[in-house]
Amino acid sequence: MSEQATALVRASVAAPPFHRWLEPEVVAVTADEVTIRLALRHEFRRSDDADGVHGGVVAALIDIAGHAAVVAAVGHGVPTINLRVDYLRMATGDVLTARAKPVRVGRTIALIDIEVTTGDGILVAVGRGSFSTRAG
Repeated sequence: MSEQATALVRASVAAPPFHRWLEPEVVAVTADEVTIRLALRHEFRRSDDADGVHGGVVAALIDIAGHAAVVAAVGHGVPTINLRVDYLRMATGDVLTARAKPVRVGRTIALIDIEVTTGDGILVAVGRGSFSTRAG
C-alpha cells in the first residue's frame, strides 16, 4: 500500500473526537488487511471490580478497523451501514489488536471481516461490517 494511502488511513482513524479518546494506533496497512492496536485503560473496563473490557469498546474497535480497511481501498471516509459483533470470550490484558480484511469492495458497498485478539493472540471477538463506498 502506498505511503499516501497509509497516511489517509491514519488521518481517518485519528480525526473523530471519540477515536482521540480511545487512542487506537494504526499498525499496518496493506491491500489485504488493516491492523489497529488499542492499548487498554482502566476506563475501558466493564466495572471497577472486573478485569474485562466493556463490549462497547470492542465493538468500537471493530468499527474503526473496518472503516479503516474501506478507506484504504477507496481513498476516502465512508459511513458504516451495519455492524455485527460476536463476542467469543472476555477481552482482558493490556492490548487488543483488530485485523480487518475486505471480503468485497464494490461500487456502492464494502463488506469487511474483522478479528480482535488479545496481546497473547487469543481471539476474543469477530465482526462483520458493511460500509457505503460513497464519500460520507
